[in-house]
Parts: sequence; structure tokens; C-alpha cells
Amino acid sequence: MSILLIPVAPLTRTKSRLRDCFSNEQLKELTIAMFKDLGKKLSNVSCFDQKIVYCNTPEILELANDYDLIGIKEELTSPPKSFDQVIKDLNNIAIKKYDAIQTVFSFLDLILISPTNFYEINQLIQENQLVICPAIHSAGISIFGRNPPDIIPSYFSDPNIPSLVALLSNASKKGINKIAVYDSFRAGFDIDIKQDLVLGYEYLKIFNLMDTAVFDFLKNNLKLGIKKINANNNRSFKITRKKLQ
Repeated sequence: MSILLIPVAPLTRTKSRLRDCFSNEQLKELTIAMFKDLGKKLSNVSCFDQKIVYCNTPEILELANDYDLIGIKEELTSPPKSFDQVIKDLNNIAIKKYDAIQTVFSFLDLILISPTNFYEINQLIQENQLVICPAIHSAGISIFGRNPPDIIPSYFSDPNIPSLVALLSNASKKGINKIAVYDSFRAGFDIDIKQDLVLGYEYLKIFNLMDTAVFDFLKNNLKLGIKKINANNNRSFKITRKKLQ
């Protein structure tokens, strides 16, 4: 069984790094928009035996049903579990309850990802022990596949080493050599900080994804723009405030 796993943070804790851009209510709206867009895309993806959403928020679990996704309620703890523990818990559910042979973790904020990306990733996990899509703007991971599912833990919560570096380093120590690095701009672009919002809004237009819920949200709510600091350097830019159009 090849199973796609999508952990979703509770709406009360969603996208905390963007709180200087949006109100708590707007962040909830953005999360729901991202979920609806992902659900719509996954409606056109049939290569996985199961597609599971793991979240504590009833609204997200109800929406999962609308897109024929399996919704499983995450039980919250105090203090909250680390992200690695959440990944482990969901992975164990996939193994024990759904007989997973391979698992692929994808995340909600990959606003450019396409059905084709999921098919390509699923094909790679059939042939490799690990499939990793590096995040575009960090040393993180946007897609994480394992075959078998418990071959190696995740390292998203390492306090000192970025998750991509930690995973590859530990895979090497364990002698895991069948590793596929999935090189994809669309699957590797995530929404994490304010510059991602501005760039994401422009990329949605470039990739003709203007019929998405996220595009509508950003069009109506994003008050940020981007401006070059140095006329000859595209790496040197600043985020500016702008009026809503």
C-alpha cells in the first residue's frame, strides 16, 4: 500500500510566522483556502491507495470528506508534541491501520504543487528507499517519502541542523543509498514567511493558477509588495506595504 499523508496544524496554531501579515481569522481563511486547493488537486490523483489528512480541527476533517480524503483526528497534548512526533504518530497509523508499504508526506502550504508532481513522486517511491523534495527557499524538505515507512525517522524538529541536511546525514550513516531527490520548483515552493506570500502571489499568476482559493485570498488580503534594492541584483529586494487594489 502506497499512502499519502498530510498533517495539518490546528487552525488555532496555523502559520504563526505570518501573524505580522494577517490576523488570526485571516490565517484560518488562508489555511482553509490552501486545503481546498490541495483537496481539489488530489481529486485528480489516483496513484495512492489511501490519502489521509491528520488534524485536530473538525472543520478541516469535514472538508477532507468533501474531497474523498480520509480524515483522522489528531489528539492534542500539553505540552504540544514536536513535529517529528506528529509525523511518527501519523506514520504509525498508516503502518498499523492501513498496512502501508510506502508513505509519502506532503504539506498543506505547497500552493504550486500539481497532480503530475504527485504521480512522479509516487513512481519514485516505488523504486527508492527515500524520496526527498528540497524546499526552494530553505534547507528544509517539502516532500518526504519512505520505503519502507519506518526505514528512518524524520528530523524536522532538530534544534541545530536543518531538516534536509539532518536527514541526508543520518541516511548516510544508516547505509541508505537508494535516495531520489525530486527536483521540482512547484513541489518545493512553500508558504512560510512574508516574502513567500508575495512571491507566491506572483507565481500563481505565472503558472496560471488564478482560479485557486489561495489566489483569491491573496488578491483580496495581501497588502505586501516586492521592490528591488539594487537595480542590478535580483537577490537584493525588500518587502513593501501597499494599498489593496
